[in-house]
Amino acid sequence: MYKLCVFAGTTEGRELVELLADQPAAVTACVATEYGEALLEDREGLTVAAGRLAEAEMEALFRRERFDLAVDATHPYAAEVTENIARACEAAGTAYLRLLRDGGDVPEGAVCVPDAAAAVDCLTGTEGNILLTTGSKDLAKYAALPDFARRAYVRVLPMEASLQACREAGLGPDRILAMQGPFSRELNTAMLRAVSAKYMVTKDTGGAGGFREKAEAAREAGAVLVVVGRPPQREGLDFGETVSFLARRFGFRFRPRVALAGIGPGSPEGMTAAVRRRLAEADCLIGARRMLEAVPAGRQVRREAVAPEAVAACIRERRDCRRFAVALSGDTGFFSGARKLLPLLADCDVEILPGLSSLQVLCARLGTSYEDVVSLSLHGRDRDIVPDVCQNRRVFVLVGGAEGMARLCRTLTEAGLGEVRVSVGERLGYPEEKISAGTARELSDGTFDPLSAALIENEAARPFAPGLPDGLFLRGQGAGGAVPMTKSEVRACILSKLAPPRDAVCWDVGAGTGSVSVELALWAREGQVFAIEKKEDALSLLEENRRRFHVSNLTPVPGAAPEACRALPPPTHAFLGGSSGNLREIVSLLLEKNPHVRIAASAVTLETIAELTDIGKEFSFTEFEAVCLSAARGRKAGAYHLMAGQNPVYLFTMKK
Repeated sequence: MYKLCVFAGTTEGRELVELLADQPAAVTACVATEYGEALLEDREGLTVAAGRLAEAEMEALFRRERFDLAVDATHPYAAEVTENIARACEAAGTAYLRLLRDGGDVPEGAVCVPDAAAAVDCLTGTEGNILLTTGSKDLAKYAALPDFARRAYVRVLPMEASLQACREAGLGPDRILAMQGPFSRELNTAMLRAVSAKYMVTKDTGGAGGFREKAEAAREAGAVLVVVGRPPQREGLDFGETVSFLARRFGFRFRPRVALAGIGPGSPEGMTAAVRRRLAEADCLIGARRMLEAVPAGRQVRREAVAPEAVAACIRERRDCRRFAVALSGDTGFFSGARKLLPLLADCDVEILPGLSSLQVLCARLGTSYEDVVSLSLHGRDRDIVPDVCQNRRVFVLVGGAEGMARLCRTLTEAGLGEVRVSVGERLGYPEEKISAGTARELSDGTFDPLSAALIENEAARPFAPGLPDGLFLRGQGAGGAVPMTKSEVRACILSKLAPPRDAVCWDVGAGTGSVSVELALWAREGQVFAIEKKEDALSLLEENRRRFHVSNLTPVPGAAPEACRALPPPTHAFLGGSSGNLREIVSLLLEKNPHVRIAASAVTLETIAELTDIGKEFSFTEFEAVCLSAARGRKAGAYHLMAGQNPVYLFTMKK
């Protein structure tokens, strides 16, 4: 087993220790304080040594433990400690590696100074409060600033040594912000405003140290950012390079860390602090071109990929990278690629970071809530949303393509829904954001950005209830008389017994006019319904009813069962309304396709009742039920109304 020593006084140092704890290695983590020790989890194979070590003590430790490697992950401003570690390693013959922290991008307008003394000179003669975020070590130097105790607020770690340094510098309790990071942009901004700071003094702590969050907060709060430059650095490797080096030298196998980051509508202002942090820390950033362009430029590798398989391949191919971020539009849980990507990342440590969805942003712009909104996506999907708009008072739709929004409005208008209200959000979250509102008819000739979303409001919507009135369906005359149609009361019972989920795959065998098929398609809007019918006159009516109810998830299948069904996908649910004498063969095929299929079958003749009873025994269904349905309808007889009995229908339900 290898022996390694890590001087883990930084965020990336602690992260490296956590990685090594899962490897065949004995790790000693050296931290300067008991507080640093408390930040490291107790892990098998990990020894934590707390306390500041002089150079001679480091050398003695290296000679005694005979480490295979010492990793210096101390703070970039702890130059003296770095030199002590390097000299002690050289004296003891221990291999040395410096883990470097990337520098931050200093924003335009910031004042850069080489050290604390220069920062004091820069601030002398200015007016306004100062927020110091450089720690407690150099407080004595900043105390030389005129009116220091009156102007300065300091943010330090919540440790007694830090508080003592504040007291020695002459600062009262009301001037001390004792907190442990990381600090988001929002929190930094709130602190600057709370103390009315005109200046913010910071070190260039890089991405891992929250430099970007501090720079953005200073800009937002209108404070001048004073950046104390880093001391000259030894040569070394960044975090990703360090991990790759350890993997090559010791044969360690590290699981990639992948952040699936919802970047919101796309503008940097719409990203959460957690998302911005992971994007900045990543060694490799992956996403569609638009997503990559939305992320501020950094030093990481960037790879354009959209398909889940392509994204997963990028992660596996980049063996030189350890931390990955996948930039995903909107929210990771809202019509996002994260759902299909997750199963492909089973060998990675995955973190999912939500973002603002376009639904949230659009409703916020419109000043309305969204808890009662039905959400749909037409982006890369083929779906007729007319039934959804007919059944739901408010529907949100993601629309793709240059003509997508206008086409949607024309579809609604042609379906008799031209008066529903449509609110369109274009390029939500960007400076050129635009909100348009009107009826579907008014907007049907409009021109909209491909990045559009819409909230459709239909006050006349009626939720779908099984057992639609018979008069809503077209029913013609065939060569043998009226085309058969299952009546309203029976259809309601069929749906109750089948109870298909929204993504069910249903077969309707002997569909006739398609009344059961239509109701199944309306119920299972996310699924598929196949209506099998052998009579040509019935098929034409079935197609007309499919168009009338806008059920694009209903597919007519010409032919007789079971032969016409052999190429169909396995059903989760099936209704047998007509079998042409092939009942056993149809049931056998259903069970062959899916042994757990749920079947409902209707019978009006004694022969079919007997056959279904025998089938229940023959196929050993564990669930088998027979129900006799009787209904009577009122009819007028002269000045009176009589109830006319309908033919009884037997409904069988069976499942293994």
